[in-house]
Amino acid sequence: MTHPTLLVIAHGSRDPRHAATVHALTERVRAERPGLRVETAFLEFNAPSVPRVLERLASEGADQVVALPLLLTRAFHAKTDIPSVLREARARLPRLHIRQADVLGPSPLLNATLGRRLREAGVRPGDLPRTGLVLASAGSSDPEAIAVIAEIARELRYTGWCAVRPAFASALLPRTEDVVRELRAEGVERVAVAPYVIAPGRLPDRIAAGAEAAGADVLADVLGPAPELARLLLNRFDEARVPVGASLSA
Repeated sequence: MTHPTLLVIAHGSRDPRHAATVHALTERVRAERPGLRVETAFLEFNAPSVPRVLERLASEGADQVVALPLLLTRAFHAKTDIPSVLREARARLPRLHIRQADVLGPSPLLNATLGRRLREAGVRPGDLPRTGLVLASAGSSDPEAIAVIAEIARELRYTGWCAVRPAFASALLPRTEDVVRELRAEGVERVAVAPYVIAPGRLPDRIAAGAEAAGADVLADVLGPAPELARLLLNRFDEARVPVGASLSA
């Protein structure tokens, strides 16, 4: 039996920055754990597709794959799209054992990545008591995913920010610009916007445009290939490859 392969499954985008960022992240994962085979696949827009990569792995003799959704919440893609693709692959490739890992969020490592990006954008610890934070996610129609974003915003509120509010780039309100203006109207001195998004694309661009239109003081970068995010991918891989009840050190 071979060692498991980590298959990172990203959504994909027509924006070339998206795939470039995903590949940069998987390269960092490889660097973090030499010897681990890490492959990348996309649900749409980009190549290679998930079925194509799994077929190639099976033809090369792989027998174990951990399929890791590059997603921050358990919404439609994690609950429906990816399981469907993997079920079809299992039926076609019965000798390939495919296990789906959990989504990335919520996690302290994601919060640490947000903090890294905000520091890189110029936020200092002394700024927090007078700064409101807009946690700007892509958005979802899934109530579980929205509840997770709301809970992350509540957690971040206790790390020193004078206020933390969620905003969304699609599917529901409020938009980034609405929340920036709301915080200003409440007398918040400074406003920072942190995209809770992994890679660039149409929705992160919408977040950035909203932040600029409303005059936010700070706009952080997307999460991208941060070292904390690479470690989180490896954590999810380890959790998925160890049988329930077994120890990670076993």
